[in-house]
Amino acid sequence: MRPHGTPVNPAAGDVTSAVLAIGRPDFPNVLIDTLRRHADVGHCMVFALSRAGAATCLLDAGNIPTGGDLGAAYAGQFHETDPNRDALFEGEGAAPIMLPAFAPRMYGARYRKIFFHDSGIVDKCATAIWTGDTCFYVNFYRITTQGRFSAAQREQLQMIAPAIGASVARHFQSSPTPSPSLAELFATRAPLSNLTPREQEVCRRILLGLSSEAISQGLGISLHSTLTYRKRAYQRLGISSQNELFAIVLGLLAGPHGLN
Repeated sequence: MRPHGTPVNPAAGDVTSAVLAIGRPDFPNVLIDTLRRHADVGHCMVFALSRAGAATCLLDAGNIPTGGDLGAAYAGQFHETDPNRDALFEGEGAAPIMLPAFAPRMYGARYRKIFFHDSGIVDKCATAIWTGDTCFYVNFYRITTQGRFSAAQREQLQMIAPAIGASVARHFQSSPTPSPSLAELFATRAPLSNLTPREQEVCRRILLGLSSEAISQGLGISLHSTLTYRKRAYQRLGISSQNELFAIVLGLLAGPHGLN
């Protein structure tokens, strides 16, 4: 049995914490911590690209000392020669976009020198999502001392990319408001509020990445009872997995603005 409170899947809990940090000043720090725990991402940069052709660096967090300069250079002119640009603009719509795997040959010589050779970046993954007229372009980097992403790390990033992209878009939308706590969501927002108090307690702990054993210990109930409450909650919600539970929470956090 795992120690009390130990997450069975820390990454799942981390994603939830990033979503709940939407609208807060510490969102960048929570986001990079999420990405480091999940796939050992060294640095994250977020750009807003408009259909009119403008680019803005919204977030620069991590272990690249010249990240701010790179963000300014990309927003100033290099976004126009980004080989991913066509994929970004061809992918307009509500669905998240996963960009092609990184390959240095995709980039021009000057681009490679400034953004990869001089900065020490050796690998990147990227995702994007459109909300209205704005594309939120989220880039994940690793530097020389880290080496390239492993296949498993790429798979992990692909798995959480929709939630990360949607969280970034929500955070940087105009006049964002801090997200409510999980307790507030379960108390006030259907369909979560339709669960019984015990089913809500179990589901909140599932979202935080706790194992069934840890949930049982924390609530002082048997493992059988925990599994029964989880089964009943999932049936009420019409879902069958933690990922689907998380999707409900993310949808509620999007609020009336939605992620169009």
